[in-house]
Amino acid sequence: MLHLVGSPTDAFHAELSRLYAQDCLTATADPGRYEVLLAHVDPDGRWRFPAGLDAAALAAAEPLPVARALERVVALAPDVMLPQMFCRPGMTHYRALFDVLGIPYVGNAADVMALTADKAQARAVVAAGGVRVPAGEVLRRGEEPTLDPPVVVKPVAADNSVGVALVTDPAQLEHALEAAWAHGDRALVEAFVAPGREVRCGILVREGELVGLPLEEYRVDGVAAPIRGPADKLARTRDGALRLVAKNSPDAWIVDVEDPLTEVVWAAARRCHEALGCRHYSLFDFRIDADGQPWFLEAGLYCSFAHQSVVTTMAAAAGIPVADLLQIALAETLPAERSLS
Repeated sequence: MLHLVGSPTDAFHAELSRLYAQDCLTATADPGRYEVLLAHVDPDGRWRFPAGLDAAALAAAEPLPVARALERVVALAPDVMLPQMFCRPGMTHYRALFDVLGIPYVGNAADVMALTADKAQARAVVAAGGVRVPAGEVLRRGEEPTLDPPVVVKPVAADNSVGVALVTDPAQLEHALEAAWAHGDRALVEAFVAPGREVRCGILVREGELVGLPLEEYRVDGVAAPIRGPADKLARTRDGALRLVAKNSPDAWIVDVEDPLTEVVWAAARRCHEALGCRHYSLFDFRIDADGQPWFLEAGLYCSFAHQSVVTTMAAAAGIPVADLLQIALAETLPAERSLS
């Protein structure tokens, strides 16, 4: 099993990728079942095939241009690839390379990842599938919004709440749009769905069935914290290392499956999964209005099979350990005759 790690985009995404990938290697270690191979893509686009993901192992591995790296991948002949890249090229172009090479990989296909990386396209598709989405519009520089505040302004193609702002006063709109355009040429302006609640829902494909996982809820407050920002998701320790905030916070928790909201959100998430053409697993964010109705916010279709991954956390709450979760995904990924079980 080849773990594809790193980022050709920047050092931040490469570090984020290594953070999750190292956790995955620890969580799923099983030498009797898997022969683990590592491929790391550097921010300069070169590939390395290190013995580990620490700084010394990466430095010791020879950097290779893409052509030679792909020759190495073909020579290694992995049975399956596990994507661990979080930048947009990593989630799209690099997955597509493995489609070309004929090497199966766990998780959603490159075209589905490209679709959901564009928030405007994703919301249009799920809306066509019968899921509620807030009223919204996409703006380029020079275009004026028609929606009145309160609205949420966000970049069309950015993650981890970067560039996201809640606008309650028309005088704030220009600054919020500029902040969103700093991360791309399009900004999505959406009507604000007042809390309510905010939840994430994971769907696991198991023997062809779309299984809803326990919801993860995030603390929101109409006054103090009406939306979640970047600081609610990622931070750095005193020594500068990247860490995941919500995973060790009183501001996030698993919802009791007996909560009436669960079935309602599961139904919406299944419609999202099918409308977008997902496979193996999926993950969606919803805002819940005062009437208990879910409104689609965005899709985050990746799981590193690390203890810190959201889908893994949800599966654990359903009694599915991370090692079993990976086996379920592999069973959906590989033909029976190539199963790694």
